[in-house]
Amino acid sequence: MPGLVNAHTHTPMSLLRGFYDDAELMTWLDRMWSVERELSRDVITLSSELSIIEMIMNGTTAFIDMYLYPDATADVVLKYGLRAALGPTFIDTLANPTLVENELRNFMSRYGYSQLIKPIINVHSIYAVGKDTLLRIRELSNELNLPVQIHVSETRDEVYEARKRYGMFPVEYLNSLGLVSNRSHLVHLGWVTNWELSIIARANARVVHAPTSNMKLATAGHFPMRELMDAGVIVTLGTDGPASNNSLDMFREMKMAVLLQRHSYWDVSIKALHAFKAATLNGYRLLGLNGGCINSGCVADLVLLDLGSPRLQPARSDNILSNIVYSADGSDVDMVIVNGKVIYDKSRDYWALKERARIIGERLNDFIKKFL
Repeated sequence: MPGLVNAHTHTPMSLLRGFYDDAELMTWLDRMWSVERELSRDVITLSSELSIIEMIMNGTTAFIDMYLYPDATADVVLKYGLRAALGPTFIDTLANPTLVENELRNFMSRYGYSQLIKPIINVHSIYAVGKDTLLRIRELSNELNLPVQIHVSETRDEVYEARKRYGMFPVEYLNSLGLVSNRSHLVHLGWVTNWELSIIARANARVVHAPTSNMKLATAGHFPMRELMDAGVIVTLGTDGPASNNSLDMFREMKMAVLLQRHSYWDVSIKALHAFKAATLNGYRLLGLNGGCINSGCVADLVLLDLGSPRLQPARSDNILSNIVYSADGSDVDMVIVNGKVIYDKSRDYWALKERARIIGERLNDFIKKFL
């Protein structure tokens, strides 16, 4: 099958898996930021490696990331051989935007010509970044021709605050600043109006659905997948971070996307094929690559599944797609190929990667214990 693209995650947050699980978004986020202010490059490198091990063992061939020290994550990406789009994150409360801009330019200089790394501009949200910074981000996106990834309309409170402060809904506000375009990656969209959907469609912006994280953080609302697809918008799928999911398994995420959409719509208009396309073909379109397909001209990013798995039986040509979306999980992955190179072979790599993950977990525990 084609490789899976995790269209939105925060890979170093494996450090915070299980750390503060039973809280709503803003309370949870304050707790995350209290730890993130203390993070070092070494801790982020280890956390990124743990997440990347999990992803490649579960059939993810590419991911789009948002976090601190993106160069540390990028080096781990190159070590393991998968693809990633990433870059420094603008959060005014955590970092001076001028320093973030300098970091972005340095990141582009270092990785801009890599086959596996794609630089992007990361923006946390309209509530964590001020208007002046957002306007500068628009200029940078135009100057450097880089996509902008941003969390938007994730919660009801975010919408209310935007209306109170700007007299507009979040997508309207971003559009008023020139930040809704074909370079925009809009993540979450759980509280979005029908006229904002029109703005997204006219701008040819891309959107990312993260169903498990939204449910776990009780953000509620409804990601309007059917309306977005009907309008021709490229819909992709992401796990969000391993602190809010807590899995990076895109097989689970495909199933969860279908189930949440059917629960929200009260019908079966969203089908297995839609989730599969969002996680493969559309993910590669988000990256600007001809991938997520098995045809001449497609990038050679492939996943081999073990059809001997009890979860995938009985297997026939008419049920294989349903089995992949509704039955499979990452443990059914036998081999992962990126850019024509085998980066994971279960028969060769499983035990070594499992032991490496255990060692990293112990080292991360030594760091996180002081925050418990």
